[in-house]
Amino acid sequence: MEDILINWSPQETRVAVVENGSVQELHIERTLERGLVGNVYSGKVARVLPGMQSAFIDIGLERAAFLHVADLHVAGVSPRSHHAEAGTAVPIERLVFEGQALTVQVIKDPIGTKGARLSTQISIAGRMLVHLPQDDHIGISQKIGSPEAREALRARMQALVGTPADNGGGSGGGGFILRTNAEDASDEELATDIAYLRKTWALIRERAHRSPPGTLLHQDLSLVERVLRDLVSERTGSIRIDSKMQYEVLHAFGELYMPAATAKLEHYRGERPIFDLNNIDAELVRALARRVDLKSGGYLIVDQTEAMTTVDVNTGGFVGARNFDDTIFKTNLEAAGAIARQLRLRNLGGIIIVDFIDMTREEHKSAVLSEFRKQLSKDRTKVTVGGFTQLGLVEMTRKRTRESLARMLCEPCPTCEGRGQIKTARSVCYDIMREILREARQFSPKEFRVVAAANVVEMLLDEESQHLAGLSDFIGKPISLTAEPANQTEHYDIVLL
Repeated sequence: MEDILINWSPQETRVAVVENGSVQELHIERTLERGLVGNVYSGKVARVLPGMQSAFIDIGLERAAFLHVADLHVAGVSPRSHHAEAGTAVPIERLVFEGQALTVQVIKDPIGTKGARLSTQISIAGRMLVHLPQDDHIGISQKIGSPEAREALRARMQALVGTPADNGGGSGGGGFILRTNAEDASDEELATDIAYLRKTWALIRERAHRSPPGTLLHQDLSLVERVLRDLVSERTGSIRIDSKMQYEVLHAFGELYMPAATAKLEHYRGERPIFDLNNIDAELVRALARRVDLKSGGYLIVDQTEAMTTVDVNTGGFVGARNFDDTIFKTNLEAAGAIARQLRLRNLGGIIIVDFIDMTREEHKSAVLSEFRKQLSKDRTKVTVGGFTQLGLVEMTRKRTRESLARMLCEPCPTCEGRGQIKTARSVCYDIMREILREARQFSPKEFRVVAAANVVEMLLDEESQHLAGLSDFIGKPISLTAEPANQTEHYDIVLL
């Protein structure tokens, strides 16, 4: 069983999913930095790029958003299957033009320097269904039961949905995808969700007709509401929230759309902050660290880069097994569960490379890979895992739609500028001497004054004093030193007097 704890404040909402006293997932939403995924905008084509088969769309954000031809929906037919005479997909320059108005939906938040990614294939998520107003088919989640159960659900949905009016999705049309929690839903619950989603789409279309480009037409639910829609399952024991006001909002939302989940909802009135119950704040600090210690004495090193995330497994101080092979095997088994949890906890996405400790026995490799896939199966986000490569690495991908925890909560260090390391004081001393020599060849001041960090000045006066004196004699100018406490090691100035 798992419990969901919600810590709400006007500026920030934090949600923790706790299983057996251990934090499995952390979700954070800040009022001023709320994610855009799921939002529907009235957009305007700013530029078409035939070479990239993409277009930049102005939706009123700081950076223009990005629309690829594969995400462009035309008259109910995907351009990937809509072939031209030559047998290739229709090029984007024949589908959109500069200045054209489009109704678009954000499918990826802006990440780093990249703008938001868009789709003209609108989808509106409900509790049990996802509405595809521009399509007319009924889809079933792959996680739902046997083929017989899937066909029975499809038949029920077809009876509830009726015949679509048209591919544009009128009041009686549109397609639907049944989410996992629709498997045991009654016809009445499904019909309620269908009515809600169709009404939402009708409002979006109405606003789109009378709103200028750059207008937000529809916003996805807040994190508090998405807890009921997306995180609650049969395994959820309780949902505790520390705000009376948000408890009432959530209770009303649950009564309308999720009566069963409402019974698990509790208003937390304890004196201790709700996140202190399972040391969640301490877990949050650990989730930002590069090193993750394992109970056995081994540890993980997690490095997040622009291109990918790497996870390195080390035995550390673990010497519990009888022989070295068993030590490695047990460390890798424990690491498999820890890595799966860290990926969820840190919300790491994209390409992920895992470097397990090298194993010589094939049965050990198979067991570790099997355990890794088993642990990853708990993830709500789509994950694809390959086998061991020739170099003994495991390659995997995890769908990325929002910033990772580290990117959301942190920024590059101003001292090292994100490198993770700085030059030694001695290296900076030699940089200063080279700079003085370079300046002496161009200018002829009376004196050179070096303003640098205290540890750099100390080294110049002590261990490097002979080299500094030799440089002064060589250029024929005095060199004075001033320590500036506010300077970091790499920061210095050379003043010409």
